[in-house]
Amino acid sequence: MRGVALVIPAWNEPEAIGAVLDEVPPASVDHVLVVVGGSEDPTAAIARRQGAHVLVQQTRGYGAACWTGSQYALQEGARVVAFLDGDYSDPPAALPLVLGPIETGQADLVLGCRDLRRHPHALPGYAQLGNRLVCAALNLSLGAHFRDLPSFKAITAERLRGLDMHEMTYGWTVEMLAKAARRGLRIQQVDVDYRLRLGGQSKVSGNPRASVAAACKLVACALSYSLPLSLGEGGG
Repeated sequence: MRGVALVIPAWNEPEAIGAVLDEVPPASVDHVLVVVGGSEDPTAAIARRQGAHVLVQQTRGYGAACWTGSQYALQEGARVVAFLDGDYSDPPAALPLVLGPIETGQADLVLGCRDLRRHPHALPGYAQLGNRLVCAALNLSLGAHFRDLPSFKAITAERLRGLDMHEMTYGWTVEMLAKAARRGLRIQQVDVDYRLRLGGQSKVSGNPRASVAAACKLVACALSYSLPLSLGEGGG
């Protein structure tokens, strides 16, 4: 495998994955990897029919899905790994925008920050508040200027290997941003439309109680991975 690998965590997203894959611009991505939670997940069959390579994560969690996909991509020789969610909220058509700064040598990591102006209800207010709190914790502890904790992002393979990712929960993105900032990676943030998901309900943002629990976990991750000691050690 060479070029750009796109990792799509898609746990029980049969209503959405077809539309997501239809929108992936073939000129921007060389390999599409859909990661599901189990072989019985109907998402897998749909993804295979549309030409994606399906991987089954062995450990539960968003970070585990990202890790499964990214490890496969790295082992197969991808030079850039991109991530977006399989629920349709992240628009694959924006991949050229997210990949552009890496392709031109201007960035190591690009964040597709969620722009809610067209779809203001795509992310509930309590989820937006939690996101701001976690970003504030990261920015305060790192002197950074993160605007979002997006699922839509891209990073060079070399830099991803160097981050030595360990977080298997929703703290995956927090760990990535904290380690990237501490290690001086060139980070760019671009605005990307964020849409209403197709079918089902978000495992976190669709549930106020789950959102509060996730926010607490992410703030703890932000503080933990911002400490110098965490650079050489794994996270929870």
